[in-house]
Amino acid sequence: MTFLYTARGTYDKTYDEDGMSWDKYIEWSKLTHLTELVSLDGMLNEILVEPDYDNADDWNFIYVVEQYLTGFFVTLDFVFKRLQAKDKFNLLTVVLEPDQDCKNINIDDYEFVGYDLLDQDFSISALTNCGGFDETFLPTDLNDKGLIDDYIKAYDIKKRLLENNPDEHHADTNVIAVWRHKTIGR
Repeated sequence: MTFLYTARGTYDKTYDEDGMSWDKYIEWSKLTHLTELVSLDGMLNEILVEPDYDNADDWNFIYVVEQYLTGFFVTLDFVFKRLQAKDKFNLLTVVLEPDQDCKNINIDDYEFVGYDLLDQDFSISALTNCGGFDETFLPTDLNDKGLIDDYIKAYDIKKRLLENNPDEHHADTNVIAVWRHKTIGR
């Protein structure tokens, strides 16, 4: 497995920017059980790492899949080097399309928080930013961070999302395992 890194903005009851307060988001999403959102969705949890795309060396650290910029980076040092200062953020380690259950993989100072399902261009979470796919999964299938706890369930939802919504771009997803640092950014 390849471990990648990113830093994302926080989204919880203290958020009230860009016209989408936490309360408005909860009402729209119907995810009333969330305590916070720890998503890889760049619209909901903004990417706080800003590479210099004109610097050839930065491209050695930017993780690209096909033609898509993923918002993930190959070293933690690079994330810190390009991190845009925030008082509070989520420092994350991720694995794309893991081939085994990740909840028992221990990474020093990180806790496993679940699996996200990002669309093929790595921008939108099918779990938390598409208004729901009730024929495939329910809000209760997500944990209190908006992620899926169970490895098998994550891949089952991925499969059924595409089967049930073959013409929906955001239903063709990548399963991504997510760990969050316990102290940095908290």
